Amino acid sequence: MVDILHRVGIKGATPTQVYDALTTVEGLSGWWTTGTSGSTDTGGVLQFRFPLGGVDMKVLEQFPDEHLTWLVVDGPAEWIGTTVDWQLRTDGDFTIVMFKHEGWKDPIEFMHHCSTKWATYLLSLKTLIEDGHGRPAPTDLHIAYLD
Repeated sequence: MVDILHRVGIKGATPTQVYDALTTVEGLSGWWTTGTSGSTDTGGVLQFRFPLGGVDMKVLEQFPDEHLTWLVVDGPAEWIGTTVDWQLRTDGDFTIVMFKHEGWKDPIEFMHHCSTKWATYLLSLKTLIEDGHGRPAPTDLHIAYLD
C-alpha cells in the first residue's frame, strides 16, 4: 500500500477554524468543491461532486480541533476503501495540517495526478482561511486532462 502525504501551515488560523472548514458543508464547499452535500456527523456520508465525477466519504472519526478521518465508500475504483486523514496542531502562529490519503494499492499515474490535485486543494484551504476565499471546483486550478 502507498499513501499521498502533504503538510500545510495556515498562518493566523486556529485549529478550530481549520477544523470547521473540514467538518461543515459550507467550509468544504469553500475550498474543495461547491458540489458538497451530506452529513458531517460521525457515521454520516459526505458527497463531493466535481465536473467529471464524484466521491462519497463516510466520516469515521472526529476529534474536534485535532483529527478527522474519512473512508471512501464510492467514487473512482482506485479510491474505494482508502482513507483520508487530517491531523491538526498548532506551531507558533500556524495551524499545521498533516494530510494523508492512505491505502492506495499501487502508485499508478492516477495517484500522481491525485497527489497534485490534493496539493492544490490544500492550498485552496489555506487561502480560504488566510484570505477569505478558496478555489474550490469548478474554479480550481486545472493541472491536466483529468481535471
